[in-house]
Amino acid sequence: RSRPATPTHDDRRMTTDPGLILALEALATEAAASTARLVADRVGGDLGAATKSSATDVVTEVDTAAEHHLVELLLGARPDDAVMGEEGADHAGTSGVRWILDPIDGTTNFVYGHPGYAVSVAAELHGTVVAGAVADVARAELFAASAGNGARLDGRPISATHAADLALALVATGFGYDPERRRRQAEVLTRLLPRVRDIRRMGS
Repeated sequence: RSRPATPTHDDRRMTTDPGLILALEALATEAAASTARLVADRVGGDLGAATKSSATDVVTEVDTAAEHHLVELLLGARPDDAVMGEEGADHAGTSGVRWILDPIDGTTNFVYGHPGYAVSVAAELHGTVVAGAVADVARAELFAASAGNGARLDGRPISATHAADLALALVATGFGYDPERRRRQAEVLTRLLPRVRDIRRMGS
């Protein structure tokens, strides 16, 4: 699943082609928004939940359906691209573009009705991520960004904080599903917490 997309030629100028990068961002945005609507329509219904890498690592039938929808939409528009999906999608391509998908980032939140879950779509060009979009399903917000063009929320430019003092930083983090890895991450967190303003952990 981790193999890179293989171009049919070695034209590295494509990686700096602003028109191509903007087109990939536009397609990522369209795909994320469309899939977010599919996911939203399943909220409150039978999710068909199961587990995968551990007893706490959840996957649902909605994840699988959303990934299938993403793959169909993306390859329908660009059939020569490669695809790698969180839920197993693996399509070899020849264009030098590979789509990296998480159909529901934050599945555990989705199952519990917690609003922190989103559809995530990224476009990689010759091994470098150059564009992407994230659709926050519960809040109906759409984030998009591409190389050289900055980031936007619902079309409005956004940026990270300009704060330079770690003690004033609000830090977002997450934890893996392996119990031993979680234990080590928790130890790091106890050392970090006294040095920052506060910690947030949304799970997506």
